[in-house]
Amino acid sequence: MKEQNQMKTINETPALRGLGSFVWAALSASKIAAGALASLLLVSQVSADSFSFSTGNPDGKIATLSRPSSQGKIQTETADDFIIVSNTTLISQVTFTGLIPSGAPLSSAQNVEIEIYHVFSADSDTNRTPHVPTRANSPSDVEIDAATRDGLDGSLSFGVTLVNASFTASNSVVTGIHAATNQTTHGEGPVTGQEVLISVTFNPPISLPPGHYFFRPEVLLSSGDFLWLSAPKPTAPPLFVGDLQSWIRNDDLAPDWLRIGADIVGAGAFNAAFSLSGETDADGDGIPDSRDLCPGTVSGSIVDPNGCSIEQIAPCGGPASGGTWKNHGQYVSTVAEAAEAFVQQRLISEAQAEEIVAQAAQSDCGTKRSASRPNRKHRNK
Repeated sequence: MKEQNQMKTINETPALRGLGSFVWAALSASKIAAGALASLLLVSQVSADSFSFSTGNPDGKIATLSRPSSQGKIQTETADDFIIVSNTTLISQVTFTGLIPSGAPLSSAQNVEIEIYHVFSADSDTNRTPHVPTRANSPSDVEIDAATRDGLDGSLSFGVTLVNASFTASNSVVTGIHAATNQTTHGEGPVTGQEVLISVTFNPPISLPPGHYFFRPEVLLSSGDFLWLSAPKPTAPPLFVGDLQSWIRNDDLAPDWLRIGADIVGAGAFNAAFSLSGETDADGDGIPDSRDLCPGTVSGSIVDPNGCSIEQIAPCGGPASGGTWKNHGQYVSTVAEAAEAFVQQRLISEAQAEEIVAQAAQSDCGTKRSASRPNRKHRNK
């Protein structure tokens, strides 16, 4: 009865219908029950390292506009830089601190959008003539698409916490953003508002390889504007080796950027108040190391929530839990079960599953021939 139930489950699998008599014979010979794939996995997690970066608390020196476009208002972006030193990292949460108008309710924050930029000249048109004093060490022309998160599409959630009911920044930049040679306005003077902390959680996390980046948040308010507060910029030693400074632009200036300190204020350089946190993802498969049951995934592979690709669940050389396949049929049936699980999780299509199983059926994995060549690996396309 157990084997009959197993076969009933297999025969009801829509993604694997029509694969041919050989595959069905292999499936019939298998006694692997649904869910038994877990027992095949060699649970071997890599060491997980947390990631955190912070510029510290606001220093009260300057507040700069950072908002999306809305009725009668153009988009204005402020960005500051950070680094990831080693290992691909999944950034799951960020915070940043700024001002909202005095008396405005915290619920006036209607949306948050986060973008990450490479450092110029990546993602930029270097053949055009800039309309700013320099683009050296600025954010790129355009953001990294895969690293953009927006509350409107559900890829992030956010909360707003009141830190101080009245906070004054000594200077500000809101509308005084002009192309060269009129860029130096010395700022627009002191500004007072409610100091708020915006806490953001990404879904999914943002995956970034080691490198130097710019962080750009925007907040949409129902009334008034969000101004991002500056943070201390230590120089001896610096916050990190290669620490740059905050830049700003609006839609009229884009794709160029201006240095808030050197270009607009006319002196100095500023950081912005923000923090990032997450965890390493050594194989870059989108699953943090603390939850990755299959380290060393081949780059570009589709993985399940455990971080395992079909190739890792059913390697040609033998079950992931060790030993060798009993026969070719056991190998093919394991691939088929894994493929169907991926379909059910909407990781691959039914057509992709059929192709993967067909390739497994045509391979020599689990045969005496493959046993004599243990280093050969089956690759799923």
